Amino acid sequence: MSDTNSSKAVYIRPVRPADSPVLNRICLLTGNAGQSAEHLHTFGELIGLVYAEPYAHLPATFGFVMVDPAKGDEVVGYILGAYDTRTYEKHALHEWFPRVRAKYSYPPETNEGATEADKRYINILYNPPRAPQAAVDYSPAHLHIDILPEYQRQGWGRKLIKRAVEYLRDERGLTNLWLGLDPKNEGAKRFYERLGFKELQGAPVGTMGLDFADF
Repeated sequence: MSDTNSSKAVYIRPVRPADSPVLNRICLLTGNAGQSAEHLHTFGELIGLVYAEPYAHLPATFGFVMVDPAKGDEVVGYILGAYDTRTYEKHALHEWFPRVRAKYSYPPETNEGATEADKRYINILYNPPRAPQAAVDYSPAHLHIDILPEYQRQGWGRKLIKRAVEYLRDERGLTNLWLGLDPKNEGAKRFYERLGFKELQGAPVGTMGLDFADF
């Protein structure tokens, strides 16, 4: 697809650093198994600081966003990831998390009004986990995908993944990728299985891999 669009149809373009605030918002609005996680957080920005915004800023990352011209070119969905997960983790550890966690105190329970979900994410900011070695052994590339509820089940998930596969295959020379999903999100698991994703043996539950030949 073109990066610009003269019609009123939703289209896909590469992510930009300026997209950061809306990426964060979409992450919150889809952060509860595809639905809004607003009611779970006092500090609603936390989930996006972990799973969305860094991919618009750090090395070894890539991303594409859905844009709706009918809503003033609003970003309504995204696919974000790293083509080199370990390099991404290194930059996130030293450049991203120290900066964004500064407004939150540690340990997490010392933040007034913090919910249990907030505490989990504040802990991640201070103690970022590393991707499972079994997943990285399968592929250096991982991704996250989130689409606002009103744009779900319209084929956009497949289109975003197709765009990511083309990028990783044609520009990075890769043959597969992986992602982690909430094991409670059975609908998402079925969606990924239809696209050719399979559970990765030896990785945590919810870790799924895609061989591009199966897509």
